[in-house]
Amino acid sequence: MAFSTATPMAYFTCSNPSTDTLLSSSSLKSLKIPRLIPPFWPWEKVKMGPLTVSPMGFGTWAWGNQLLWGYQESMDTDLQRTFNLAVENGINLFDTADSYGTGRLNGQSEKLLGKFIREFEGQKRVRDNIVIATKFAAYPWRLTPGQFVTACKSSLDRMQIEQIGIGQLHWSTANYAPLQELALWDGLVAMYEKGLVRAVGVSNYGPKQLVKIHDYLKARGVPLCSAQVQYSLLSTGEDQIEIKSICDSLGIRLISYSPLGLGMLTGKYTPSKLPRGPRALLFRQILPGLEPLLSSLREIAQRRRKTIPQVAINWCICKGTIPIPGVKTVKQAEENLGALGWRLTSDDLLQLEDAARESPRKMIQNIFQTRCISYSLM
Repeated sequence: MAFSTATPMAYFTCSNPSTDTLLSSSSLKSLKIPRLIPPFWPWEKVKMGPLTVSPMGFGTWAWGNQLLWGYQESMDTDLQRTFNLAVENGINLFDTADSYGTGRLNGQSEKLLGKFIREFEGQKRVRDNIVIATKFAAYPWRLTPGQFVTACKSSLDRMQIEQIGIGQLHWSTANYAPLQELALWDGLVAMYEKGLVRAVGVSNYGPKQLVKIHDYLKARGVPLCSAQVQYSLLSTGEDQIEIKSICDSLGIRLISYSPLGLGMLTGKYTPSKLPRGPRALLFRQILPGLEPLLSSLREIAQRRRKTIPQVAINWCICKGTIPIPGVKTVKQAEENLGALGWRLTSDDLLQLEDAARESPRKMIQNIFQTRCISYSLM
């Protein structure tokens, strides 16, 4: 994969896959890259289409989002350290989107990610294997394949690279603008054929539309690399089960976003201790019924000498998905890295899934996901 940057010049390449598995330059030079010794996990990789990626990626939804995640530009130094820590410890998959960032900061997530990659001072071999997966919003004014290709080129400009690892359609318009859907699919084909992306994927697609777009792209000679969906111990409904089954049968890698349920599966919050901002409304509805699940997570975490978030993320890995928990701080990155290098037992998985079934409320699914009719924040 040939990402080339503006100044200075760098090249991003991806090796052949195995089967499974705004700061000044002088300021950034002072940032130390903490290499965790021993590393939290074996340096295993998994296959995702033509790419080779870490078994967990990191999401960058919070980078630029003031409304939901309280982003401030003063956080950029810590975000740089967080990125450096992740890359130095084997994480090479970073998920972003052209819509990440609020107000004047729209697109800030992509800008920061590109900047951090360009100014990464670790080994060139490590930097060269970074895979960027970005999502293109199905805005109502993006009505033609050409407009979708233009969106892709805008993302490339923001990140100052020549090729994106995975170009993803952020959501399906089949529920409300079915004619636009086909144009967006053709846009994915065009950006793939032009070499703007190494692979293509989708996000928030329900089972029926997932099969349809897979077959459509296959007929055009374009493999569908990945499908991103809300997937966690709080999101294990019929749709998730069916989507996972379809992905397995068609060779599509499932990327699980919100593996910690927007923070509800971290153990940090209770009905009397809620996060600030819009998340509090959702937490107030769901948290009172989560005690059986949180209790099981706590028990297994203590037994395995892990933390609650590490157990919740490891569950996603054990189910054959690639989780992409969001990170804002070095502390969060360190904790999430501890989800790698080990596996829950079959008894652990059964205990967690039984406890999840006991929880009366689940995460609300994305309104844009086909066959879903309720609202989600992602």
